[in-house]
Amino acid sequence: MKNITDSFLCLGLGYWPSAGSFGFNTDILATNPINLSVVLGVLVFFGKGVLSNLLDNRKQRILKTIRNSEELREGAIEQLEKARARLRKVETEADRFRVNGYSEIEREKLNLINSIYTTLEQFENYKNETIRFEQQRAINQVRQRVFQQALEGALGTLNSCLNNELHLRTISANISMFGAMKEIK
Repeated sequence: MKNITDSFLCLGLGYWPSAGSFGFNTDILATNPINLSVVLGVLVFFGKGVLSNLLDNRKQRILKTIRNSEELREGAIEQLEKARARLRKVETEADRFRVNGYSEIEREKLNLINSIYTTLEQFENYKNETIRFEQQRAINQVRQRVFQQALEGALGTLNSCLNNELHLRTISANISMFGAMKEIK
């Protein structure tokens, strides 16, 4: 191994070691940089493909994640715009319903007021008709009483004034009047 290590040392330092000896080089300052450079060289030579594949895979995953994020962002923006459009539509309909509701309330209020006025007028008319009816009934009752009292008074006067002879003459005059009426017919 010393030969191999020495050969690496010779290539790096420019001299050839003596042949046939084997051992470890304990000079840390001389062997560490050389060993490190060899290990790094081997790693770079053989690991370059693996490292570049890992980096390419990582790069592809990052790009795919970015693309997916962009697509999700665009989808979210589309959904947001649709939601905003629906919100504007709903707000417009709500405003329309609110305005229609207020106008409907006003219309119903006016209809109710008109209905109440009509009902009040009908009640007033019924009241006036009832008053007229009651007045007419009272007038008729007063007339009947007056007529009845006048009739009783007249009968009383006739009965007190009439005697038998006058009574017979009145009956015969009435009979003759009825007889004359039959002849006319």
